Amino acid sequence: MMFNNLKDGLIVFTGIPFALTGGILALYLRDIPLSISAGVGFIALSGVAVLNGLVMITFIRGLIAEGKPLDVAIQEGSMNRLRPILITALVASLGFLPMAIATGTGAEVQRPLATVVIGGILSSTILTLLVLPLLYRIVNQSKSKSSTTKIIGEGS
Repeated sequence: MMFNNLKDGLIVFTGIPFALTGGILALYLRDIPLSISAGVGFIALSGVAVLNGLVMITFIRGLIAEGKPLDVAIQEGSMNRLRPILITALVASLGFLPMAIATGTGAEVQRPLATVVIGGILSSTILTLLVLPLLYRIVNQSKSKSSTTKIIGEGS
């Protein structure tokens, strides 16, 4: 609804499978079973993944609205949003680190949640920075070609 465009909204939501993959892998690597607290971690993780995608796509769309070509907007948008996305991931990961290594009372509840969030944020961030701009280009490439064709056709 924010974009008034279903394609861009769906691209933002591609971060969720990236995040879920990292969360499941982290649980597997730490030999932690799937539990209710891990499920809560997946919910929190989905929100962060969508937020990162939203930040990236919104900035790229803003550059395109300013009149920049698609490829330039994607490259510039990816570079400009790199730091905010990495800082968000770093803060969240470091914030959950004490919970992930806890051994005291309540650790059996905290550990799965923190493990899911840390693993999912790492995978989601990497894939959002690499795959999301590529998906945006693939989905919007036909729109870019048709507008270029219109401009060339009008000039002849």
